Amino acid sequence: MSKRNLAIFTILFTIILDQVIKIYVKTNFVLGEEVVVFDWFKIHFVENNGMAMGFEFGGKAGKLFLTVFRLVAVTAIMYWLVGNIKTKVHNAVIIAISLIFSGAVGNIVDSVFYGAIFDDSSHKVATLFADEPYGTFFHGKVVDMFYFPLWTGDLPSWIPFVGGEQYTFFQYIFNPADAYITIGVVLLFIFSKQAFPKEEKNSENKVA
Repeated sequence: MSKRNLAIFTILFTIILDQVIKIYVKTNFVLGEEVVVFDWFKIHFVENNGMAMGFEFGGKAGKLFLTVFRLVAVTAIMYWLVGNIKTKVHNAVIIAISLIFSGAVGNIVDSVFYGAIFDDSSHKVATLFADEPYGTFFHGKVVDMFYFPLWTGDLPSWIPFVGGEQYTFFQYIFNPADAYITIGVVLLFIFSKQAFPKEEKNSENKVA
């Protein structure tokens, strides 16, 4: 498979999978509903108004800015991907950049479209292509559902700020798009010599 086809396949498959999972959760779960798969893995439906891990960013204006920023960033990632496809870079690098691109696009779809095609998920299951959507274009909420509470317990009192309090690891809820970005970054780290060969050579010349 050529690098171009590898990138296209990776992007299409991962974006479709991301959206299928999100739409299924959105149209089958009430906001806050949880299904226990294992003690350490749960499907827990939440919606993210802002950045990753539940952070907020300046209300509606901040939300619009964040969405526009994501659109600019995804354009830069695509340019980066196309440039690498034209070289003899390792296939793992193509997959890594494709995953990062897919993750960014997946969450952009939520932010741009979900507010205009879904109604609210509070106290009821949402309807796709609803007559009364909960928001507008560019003001949608990102759907999150994967929850891995691997350990819950009381932290030792000697730990600053949070000592003596109950803590859950891993407490953040995320979606497939978030996972794609994380996996892509890890792959880039593992194959950093192949991903950033020019930077490596420049640093070696400076040392010499």
